[in-house]
Amino acid sequence: MEKIGFIGLGIMGAPMAGHLIDGGHEVFLFSRSGPPADLIDRGGTARASAKEVAASADVIITMVPDTPDVEKVLFGANGVAEGLSAGKVVVDMSSISPVATKAFAARIKELGCDYLDAPVSGGDVGAKAATLSIMVGGPKVAFERVHAVFALMGKNITHVGESGDGQTTKVANQIIVALTIEAVAEGLLFASKAGADPSKVRDALMGGLATSRILEIHGERMIKRTFDPGFRIALHQKDLDLALQNAKTLGVSLPNTATCQALFNACTAQGGAAWDHSGMVKALEQLAHHQVAEG
Repeated sequence: MEKIGFIGLGIMGAPMAGHLIDGGHEVFLFSRSGPPADLIDRGGTARASAKEVAASADVIITMVPDTPDVEKVLFGANGVAEGLSAGKVVVDMSSISPVATKAFAARIKELGCDYLDAPVSGGDVGAKAATLSIMVGGPKVAFERVHAVFALMGKNITHVGESGDGQTTKVANQIIVALTIEAVAEGLLFASKAGADPSKVRDALMGGLATSRILEIHGERMIKRTFDPGFRIALHQKDLDLALQNAKTLGVSLPNTATCQALFNACTAQGGAAWDHSGMVKALEQLAHHQVAEG
């Protein structure tokens, strides 16, 4: 069994680390706010810094919000790089810049270690159920070494290519998720304002071609008005920023991605940066002067 370090124990990271502990691994934990007590009770071991985690573990996983956070955890004072020794594997499961990821991988390789970018999809529901989709970039041999660790956290585990390709896949995922949330919101809002029961409309759509996990999970959130994250709008905005910035560099037009970002911006202007991303529906409701369901 690998000794595993896990850095970043928020909404996603905490249940992911819990599955590794339950799977029998020795897991070393670090979070700015301290590891959750239940992870320690289940057998996790707290460490005082990312450096100490890296020194204790063979595989070091990071799960933090954004590109600057990953850089600080890896290369800042008392960071992962200071605790590494040759032969270890660093796995970043955050959702960050593909360009920065390639640079981080090169720096870790210089230290004699492998680097995998392995962002996930499935939200807090998938993290808790260990059904995440995990999209991995980096050396195939490192992927094969860590595959059994990934299998404790997810179901659809794919090695998509070289360093940065996992993050590129995640950006594509976030484009599709945002546009699907927008489509579900428009459909339910249309049905509701036309006088139909949105809950029954959703039930009917779940049996046809329009069905999706977004309709299942986020459609229900829209109807029941449960907008606690989940996945925060602010984080999805970050991911769409990456999409739009890289699209400009590539010369690709993403008009509907830009529209979804504008709707997220409208939510943030209403104080909704911490809403679940299904809260995008609120921006459309304001335009229609109608709420999908009474809260």
